[in-house]
Amino acid sequence: MAKTPPPFAAFEWMIAWRYLRAKRAEGGVSVMTWISLVGITLAVFALIATLAVRSGFRAEFVDTILGSNAHITVYHVTRTDENGQSTRTLPDHLGMAERVRAVPGVVRVAPLVKGQVMGTANGNNAGVEIFGIAADDLAAIPRVADPETGRGDLARFDDGIAIGSGVAQMLGVGVGDSVKLISPNGVKTAFGVSPRVKSYDVTYIFTAGRYDIDRTRIYMPFAEAQLYFNREGVADELEVIVTDPERVEDLITPVAQAAGAGALVWTWQDSAGGFLRALEIEDNVMFVILSVLVLIATMNIVSGLIMLVKNKGRDIGILRTMGLTEGSVMRVFFICGSFTGMIGTALGVLLGCLFAIYIDPIFATVNYLSGGGVWDPSIRGIYALPAKLQLADVLSAVVLSLGLSFVVTIFPARRAARMNPVEALRYE
Repeated sequence: MAKTPPPFAAFEWMIAWRYLRAKRAEGGVSVMTWISLVGITLAVFALIATLAVRSGFRAEFVDTILGSNAHITVYHVTRTDENGQSTRTLPDHLGMAERVRAVPGVVRVAPLVKGQVMGTANGNNAGVEIFGIAADDLAAIPRVADPETGRGDLARFDDGIAIGSGVAQMLGVGVGDSVKLISPNGVKTAFGVSPRVKSYDVTYIFTAGRYDIDRTRIYMPFAEAQLYFNREGVADELEVIVTDPERVEDLITPVAQAAGAGALVWTWQDSAGGFLRALEIEDNVMFVILSVLVLIATMNIVSGLIMLVKNKGRDIGILRTMGLTEGSVMRVFFICGSFTGMIGTALGVLLGCLFAIYIDPIFATVNYLSGGGVWDPSIRGIYALPAKLQLADVLSAVVLSLGLSFVVTIFPARRAARMNPVEALRYE
């Protein structure tokens, strides 16, 4: 009794390989194969590149938020101070900071004094936001205290102020220069409140990676900020840094309870949640659109296989009369179609990964050829187009492409397998 060959035997691969190498007389089949291959390659490349840019943009955006801002901000409801004036300052900020610091999951708590003033130097003016903070707490902010992007000596922070690179550019100052700060809520006199004007030396210039932060933020020593803004003995809010910022909602209640009565909390997800949700919706829409693009590319496989089946009708009839089963014929043409999908997917993954790895020189070249100004940080917030390769994104693109390639190949392969050998050889 003859032994039945196993599925996808060597002879099935040999026949499929011969069919893929179409002769000149069957050039239409070869052209369709190349069109399918190029289409799938470009579709997978576009999908992986888009997913990598999406992941990189979100990671960079979130990192700039978490690396230069509080994960949780604690402030106070409006109250009446001893002078009968409404205020939202924290009267016992040191005790509140100690209680919040004891909450499990909290890494650092820093009292802040905040205010908006006018900065001026060299005849240039800029509206800036002052953050009064202790030197040790400033040194613990990753994006600000980064020695690779910062200029000056952060150890001399108590001798002056630290300003963002955008502020330094607008005012035309560098490390060691003087900046004059003007606050409308200054010294109280018999004739009312006169503006407070004071000059400070620039001891440090930082680049946080966010356009809006670098162009508006100035850090001032905490004690000096208390004097400058008439906040003697109080703070405006607490800056809380936690271990896991992605699960910051789990600490809202413990931090609020530790802060005490009248305290309110505001998380980084509350401030950036709308933007992050918009990014998530955009990501889902883009994935669906690019999935349709991959589907369209794989449909070319169907066209090529239908032409191949039509041209190989005589061969199919001969193979069937020689004893090839319907399953063997179906597997031969399935290999033809799926092999195109696998090669196209592999090339697409390679191009997509190379694009994500070398996005900086690629983007620099595009920016140079276009004359510059392709990426506007004032609109997009960050300074460059980032890309981050993630295994899950690459695998999702591979599974989608191969899955569609295999599925669309089944239908023309079944048509070839069910071809009647008598009908195929009648007119030969």
